[in-house]
Amino acid sequence: MIEPNSNNYPNDEEAKQQILEAGRRMYQKNFVASNDGNLSVKVSDTTLWATPTGVSKGFLTENMLIKVDLNGKILKGSWQPSSELKMHLRVYRENPEVKAVVHAHPPIATSFSVAGIPLNRPILAEAVVQLGEVPLAPYATPGTLEVPDSIAPYCKTHNAVLLANHGALTWGNSLWQAYYRMETLEYYATVTLCACVILGRANELSEEQVNQLLEIRRSLGILTGGRPQSKEAANAQDLSSQT
Repeated sequence: MIEPNSNNYPNDEEAKQQILEAGRRMYQKNFVASNDGNLSVKVSDTTLWATPTGVSKGFLTENMLIKVDLNGKILKGSWQPSSELKMHLRVYRENPEVKAVVHAHPPIATSFSVAGIPLNRPILAEAVVQLGEVPLAPYATPGTLEVPDSIAPYCKTHNAVLLANHGALTWGNSLWQAYYRMETLEYYATVTLCACVILGRANELSEEQVNQLLEIRRSLGILTGGRPQSKEAANAQDLSSQT
């Protein structure tokens, strides 16, 4: 039975089709390898559909998806959830405004997570508006409660987080917003790598320019994301904290 669409939630069938399509896109873009990654989308205040464990996101079928409550109890479906569902559930509990979560291992963004480098420099207007700064959560063993604990501080204030030596997590008010944030995250990481590391030069946006972009962000109804900081400002902050 398909639940009625209310409170701006997708119904069951819509949610499942969104997960299948987003999973295919993640796989085609090499954001995941093998059976990596997972997706979830809420269909009510207390229920959501999620991907199962042990299946490539490029080859999901509708019967593989599972419906669970916010405690992870299976309500529909015969497959087992990913151990990383705990991470999704923590985001929903920390920030009830979130309606979808995407976890993937996009290569460039994951490289930043391995290097221990957050994505927080104001070099791309689109990234400032649509994503904001992307902090680095401390390393936590995948599948354990350490992972949701590591991301909890960012769920209300940011739109994405790098998972140290693991991958990335994005969330939003729909599955498509969460998925597009993953695309923007990987693009942001790629441009940062090319400009800041390979070319060794990045013309950062000024404080005034960032302020204008943050105003645009607010006008779009995006109230989270933090403020990317210039390298000079970050260095000054580091020096002041040492004195």
